[in-house]
Amino acid sequence: MPVNPETQGRTYGPFEPYEVTRGAIRAFADAVDARGGAHFYSEVAHAEGYADVVAPATFAAVIAQKAEFHVVADPEVGVDFSKMVHADERFTHHRPIVAGDVIRASITIESITQRAGISMVTSRAELTDSDGVPVATVMSTLAVREDQS
Repeated sequence: MPVNPETQGRTYGPFEPYEVTRGAIRAFADAVDARGGAHFYSEVAHAEGYADVVAPATFAAVIAQKAEFHVVADPEVGVDFSKMVHADERFTHHRPIVAGDVIRASITIESITQRAGISMVTSRAELTDSDGVPVATVMSTLAVREDQS
């Protein structure tokens, strides 16, 4: 069964805030082999003009994917996690993410297109700080294979 196209436009959230920690930034930077000192050391980050340890640009995906889970878990959307792959992700940063940020995410299903037994589900996650100011926009596309019964 294909993903339900009538769920296009559906918005979820905002969700519980995500508290960005130095440890989370350091672990992510290590995992993606981002070796800049500002990802690991406060004094380097301060010298580079940041308030604290700064996250690699793709760290926004950590927060966005927590929001994206709500799309995948919604039975009305109809995403079968076992038949899904992550096809694309794009970031628009409004400012860097730094340790100490408290970020909320909301997510909207931007489009659902279907062809050749694949549903392409594109979502837009809006990440904002504790004052509601935009931090990043993350566009993500999931490819979901339909049942081949």
